[in-house]
Amino acid sequence: MAGKPYKVHKRGAGRHVQLPEWLQASEAWATLKPGPRALYVELKRRFNGSNNGRIILSHRDAAKLLNVHRNTLGAWFKELESRGFLRMTQGHHLGPSGIGLAAHWALEELPTESMQAAPKSFMSWTPIQKPRTENRTPCHNHCDTRADLRVPDG
Repeated sequence: MAGKPYKVHKRGAGRHVQLPEWLQASEAWATLKPGPRALYVELKRRFNGSNNGRIILSHRDAAKLLNVHRNTLGAWFKELESRGFLRMTQGHHLGPSGIGLAAHWALEELPTESMQAAPKSFMSWTPIQKPRTENRTPCHNHCDTRADLRVPDG
């Protein structure tokens, strides 16, 4: 009897992006808007298993992939950096020939290529609490004091 036919199609099924459950259960991920989430998936898509810290994705390329304007991406990159999902390892700059070079990124959930442990700083992220103001009724005491200063009619 020949081998099982269903296993033949499983070879070379292609690459996939894995988002672990513990990452998705973090408060930083749960409160993240859909745009930065999509950007994170695109960055993770460019990770090949050994290039963490050298993941290259420019704003223009990301804008084409996510079908948004390139000016939108800056806020999304900053959001992911502030929550601890990304770290810029090399900034964007002009190369020696005057052609722009994109920034290099590192995913914080994975160890870097120099075998440094993954910081996972997004696990300790908490939302910034706005200071709570006391609920009080507006008082018009200043109106009463002015009434006392008025000269009575008569």
